[in-house]
Amino acid sequence: MTDSTLFDLAFLCAAPFWALLILAPGRRLTDRVAASPLPLLPVIAVYLALAVPVFPELWAAVRHPDLAGFQELMTLGGGAGAIWAQVIAWDLFIGQWMYREARSLGIHPLVMGPLLVLTILLSPFGLLLFLPLRAALRHRRRTASPYGVAAPGSGPATP
Repeated sequence: MTDSTLFDLAFLCAAPFWALLILAPGRRLTDRVAASPLPLLPVIAVYLALAVPVFPELWAAVRHPDLAGFQELMTLGGGAGAIWAQVIAWDLFIGQWMYREARSLGIHPLVMGPLLVLTILLSPFGLLLFLPLRAALRHRRRTASPYGVAAPGSGPATP
């Protein structure tokens, strides 16, 4: 397979799982997918297929990170593809966590859908919007519980 095909395959491996998280929230299959590391394996396999041939350059770029080293790595098809596959895997991992947290906090799917789409496209922005929402809901859950006892799934109680 060419580097270009593998580059495209990285997202195609993750897309069905993203579709479940966004379009079928609350379904048994979706909840199982969100709780499993298995959806990451195809993307990691693509990563390895791209990273192994350029491993010396990849190792040099991460061992002593600097901009020039990463620019050089990105000129290699396998290097750029490996970084892309790593980002895709990480985004899916973050998306799975956000989905599980949203389900436990009762965040409506119409709120989470756009946040998950944003996480696919620009994960730091999606995560930065999700974290304060999560913190506010966890705080509200703790303070709304009688006698200072935390509601189930809201973390430790604070007196």
